[in-house]
Amino acid sequence: MIAASSLLHHRCLVLGCGNPLFGDDGFGAQVIDHLNSHFALPADVACLDIGTAIRDLLFDMILSHDRPEQLIIVDAMDLEGGVPGQIYEIDVDRIHPAKICDFSLHQFPTTNMLKEIQEGTDVAVRILVVHPAPLPDEVRPGLSAPVADAVAGMCRRILEIIAEPFPRPKRPGNVKIDRSLIPMTHPLVNEHAVKSAPTSGLGSGAGID
Repeated sequence: MIAASSLLHHRCLVLGCGNPLFGDDGFGAQVIDHLNSHFALPADVACLDIGTAIRDLLFDMILSHDRPEQLIIVDAMDLEGGVPGQIYEIDVDRIHPAKICDFSLHQFPTTNMLKEIQEGTDVAVRILVVHPAPLPDEVRPGLSAPVADAVAGMCRRILEIIAEPFPRPKRPGNVKIDRSLIPMTHPLVNEHAVKSAPTSGLGSGAGID
């Protein structure tokens, strides 16, 4: 189980999403492994292979008083017109509800929770994805050649983002939480954790050279 309290105090969280048992859906895990094994990251940056458990951590982030300043999510996503191995930065609104597989970022309520965090907190959300080759219908670990070649490039982009100074937006109050997204069994659920906050719009996504 993820110890959220040990992660959310970091200035920046980098989360690799996906299931490495299903081809290129394991891209996020490979990126995190490459970052941790090849680079000396700042002490206030945490890189985690979140696998299939991103929703649990997002629940914690929404309800906690401790949140990172920046959240970087890395995943594989089939984008219209995309080429396998091409990496993109996209907005939360471009995460389509039609999931590629059952294990990753591309399903509700994950998208709705990311919108809650993006629009109602001070956390700067960045979503970086690679366009995958067709994912297998059965267990078949291992990245395709073009996606494997994109791992180093994605790591460079993440390091650039981590090094960028960015203004932290000031928003009154805490995140406005859609209570339907949170299971009643979640340990951090309590009535005092919820306060409303205004929302703001999002821009459009762009490819990364």
